[in-house]
Amino acid sequence: MVGRLLRGVNSRDYILEGVRVVDLSTFVTGGFCSLMLANQGADVIKVERPDVGDDIRHSGPPFLDGESPYYWTVNYDKRSVELDLKSEAGTEALFDLVAEADVFVQNFRPGTAERLGVDYDAVTEACEDIVYCDISAFGATGPWRERPGYDLLVQGLSGIMSVTGEADGQPVKVGLPQTDLITGMWAAFGIVSALYRRERTGEGEYMDLGMLDATLPWLTKQAGKVFAGEETGRMGTKDPVLAPYQTFRTKDSHLNVACLNQKLWKEFCHAIDRPDLPEDERFETNADRVDAMDELEAEIESTLGERTTDEWMEVLVEAGVPAGPVQEVADALDNEQTEAREMVGTMEADGRELPVVEHPLKFRHAESGFRSPPPRLGEHTREVFRELGYSGQELDRLVGEADPAASTDGAETATAADTDED
Repeated sequence: MVGRLLRGVNSRDYILEGVRVVDLSTFVTGGFCSLMLANQGADVIKVERPDVGDDIRHSGPPFLDGESPYYWTVNYDKRSVELDLKSEAGTEALFDLVAEADVFVQNFRPGTAERLGVDYDAVTEACEDIVYCDISAFGATGPWRERPGYDLLVQGLSGIMSVTGEADGQPVKVGLPQTDLITGMWAAFGIVSALYRRERTGEGEYMDLGMLDATLPWLTKQAGKVFAGEETGRMGTKDPVLAPYQTFRTKDSHLNVACLNQKLWKEFCHAIDRPDLPEDERFETNADRVDAMDELEAEIESTLGERTTDEWMEVLVEAGVPAGPVQEVADALDNEQTEAREMVGTMEADGRELPVVEHPLKFRHAESGFRSPPPRLGEHTREVFRELGYSGQELDRLVGEADPAASTDGAETATAADTDED
């Protein structure tokens, strides 16, 4: 089926227009992956358990009108169908979907897809050139392959928590499901790469992606220290190779300052009226400042504590020094920059307006952005299968056999490699 990806594409279409994704994943890793694809125009069919759906729908509080806003953030622009994969009608319907699909995503623990009959070999019987993305905590091989894994566990196992937090404190988890999101981004990148390859070769692809594997390349600076035979550790907001590159207290809050070179260091000192600091032998070079971080912090905070963050921002912005306040999440979502970039908006859903955080890619010659709200559970079951040619009688049978008592049991989906709490 070479050429299917580019069918009907012109210079102002969404880049993934015409690509159909069948998504059996739950929570965040697969959900964020297919969200990224939907943002670029892919038709994402979210396959969910009857009457229950993706567990992220119920992840909270808070809840608004019975739904978790967390669910919204990773499910814009998708269509939801309810299928009982333990019924004959549900399984047949799934493979009818697969036969017209380009991409298949699941994040079951290894072995579960085989038990459900939706493993790569089974799926390729229905669609030979499918791009199949298999996400799990530790991948399909290795001694840990069958362990359940969630964001918290992977943050610990990957070394992230060992370098996050204050030096004299406990290890700290990053305050968002970082490893879930990292994995989702790798998955989307892999899928688009495989689709590109399919355009050239006509061949589908199988991708085995583990959360722990996905996270390790993000260690960068810390991995470099290990490769050089040095120890890593928690440093608060300080950086292991740059100074000053951290958070400082001001009169009323906190300010981040990032001096990546000697020129910026001198400009920063001039802006805060501390010309003595570059002359101090303790702080002469970046290496000196890294060795004397605690003393440097004390000197800088003694000055920054004299004014508010807003007052210092006026001074530092005018001087061209890289600096910024530590904003609350609400402020990060609502300020003049995000407004100018149209990063946060709203869309109408069932007579109400839902907030939308857009994805950041802005193409000159193609469209991008979300077009529809997160789907209600099973909202598109009839629509999707009507498009496949199902008759009214067949639709009634399919919907009628979506019996929650016979649906995929929670143990199989709850152990998918995703966040368990965030």
